[in-house]
Amino acid sequence: MNSDCKEYKLIDVVDLKSGTTVKKGLELKFGDVAYIKVSGMNLEGNEKRITTSNEYLNHEDINIRNIFPIGTTIFPKRGGAIATNKKRLTEIPLCVDLNTMGAIPKSGLVIPLYVYFYFQSFDLLSISNGTTIPQINNYSFDKLKIFVPPIPEQKRIVSILDTVFADLEQTRAKTEQNLKNARELFDSYLQQVFSQKGEGWVENTLGEITGGVSTGPFGSLLHKSDYIDNGIPLVNPAHIVGQKIVPDSRKTITEETALRLSAYKMKAGDIVIGRRGDMGRCALITQAEDGYLCGTGSFIIKSSDRFDGGFLVRFLRSASCVARLENIAGGAVMPNLSNSSLSNFRIYMPSKTKQIEITSLINNISIEIEKIIDIYNKKLNAIDELKKSILQKTFSGELTKTVEHSRSHAPRGNA
Repeated sequence: MNSDCKEYKLIDVVDLKSGTTVKKGLELKFGDVAYIKVSGMNLEGNEKRITTSNEYLNHEDINIRNIFPIGTTIFPKRGGAIATNKKRLTEIPLCVDLNTMGAIPKSGLVIPLYVYFYFQSFDLLSISNGTTIPQINNYSFDKLKIFVPPIPEQKRIVSILDTVFADLEQTRAKTEQNLKNARELFDSYLQQVFSQKGEGWVENTLGEITGGVSTGPFGSLLHKSDYIDNGIPLVNPAHIVGQKIVPDSRKTITEETALRLSAYKMKAGDIVIGRRGDMGRCALITQAEDGYLCGTGSFIIKSSDRFDGGFLVRFLRSASCVARLENIAGGAVMPNLSNSSLSNFRIYMPSKTKQIEITSLINNISIEIEKIIDIYNKKLNAIDELKKSILQKTFSGELTKTVEHSRSHAPRGNA
C-alpha cells in the first residue's frame, strides 16, 4: 500500500451538518439560495448531483452558516427516506431542510468527489439507529473509517471511478431498455390477441358470461377488531401481486367470522379483482386459496362453464382492458369501480375451448419472456454488485495498493 495513504475516521476528514427548519412563508419560487428537501433530490437533473430546486430562499431570511457549499454530499437523515439510500453531490450553494444532512469535505484533506464516492460504498440504513422511525445523526458516523491517499491520487481514483461508472451506467441503460422492450413485446402480443374479433368471437357483458359479480363486505360488516393473526385470509387489492395472491397473515379472520361472512367466501375458479386503485389488478382463485374471503376493496367474479379463468385474468390485466376500466371507474382522486359498471362491462370472447387454447399459448410465450426478463434482471444485479465491489476496494485501500503495485512493476524506458 502507498505509504502516503492513511486511514482516518470519517468525522476527521468531513464536517457533518444537519439542515434547518424554514418558515413556510419564506419559501419562494425564485430567490438567492436553493432550498432542498428530500423530495427535491428526485427532480430532473438532480439524480446524482444537485443542480436545481423548486424552492428558494433570500439571503436576508437565512443564517449564512446554514448554507451548504458546493461539493457537499447530502442525504436523508430521518424516517423512511433513509431506506431510499439517496446521496447527492451539490453543484450549487444551498440550504436543506431538517430531514436532510450533509458531509462537507475538510479543505486540503479530501476532495468532494472522493467523499461522494465514499458515501456510495455503504447503505444509509446500516448506520441509522434502527428504530421504528430510523434516524441518522453525527454519532452515526463515529465508527466509519476511510483510507485517504494524497490529493493527486484521489483525483486519479475519482477519474477512474467516473469513467468506470459511466460505462456501467451505459450498460445499465441498455439493459433496462432491453428489459422494457421484452415487456412491451409481450404486451403488444396480448393486445393483438384480445383485439381480434374473428369467427366464433361473441360479445357479452361480464355479468352474462360469468356466474355474476359480487362486491366484498362493506366496512360495517368487517371491523379492525375482527382481524387476527394466521387465520383465514382476506384478499384486498394489495394482496394481489402479479397474477398471484400473497396474503397478509395479520389481515386474517377467525372461522366464526368467516362463517358470518360466508357470502363473501371465494371458491377455486373464481376471480378476485380490485375495485379501487389500480384497475385490472386480478388473480384466479386456485385450490390453494379456496375458502379465502373477498376483502372490502375487491369484487368476486364467480366462475361458470362459459369462460376459462386463466383467459379472463389475462384479458382483464391487458393494457387495453385496463384503459377501458379506468375510463368507466369513478373517483376523482382514486379510481373506484362500481358493481354495475363491471357487470355491464362488454367483452368479446371465443368458445371456451378456444379460450383454453389461447391461454396455453399465452402462458408458453410468457414463460419464454420471463426467462429473458430474468437474464436482464440478473445482469442489472451483477452491475450493482460490481459497483459495490469496486467501491469497497477503493475505500479499503485495495485500489490504491493495486495502483502502487502496477507502478512499481511497470516497465521503465531507457534513460
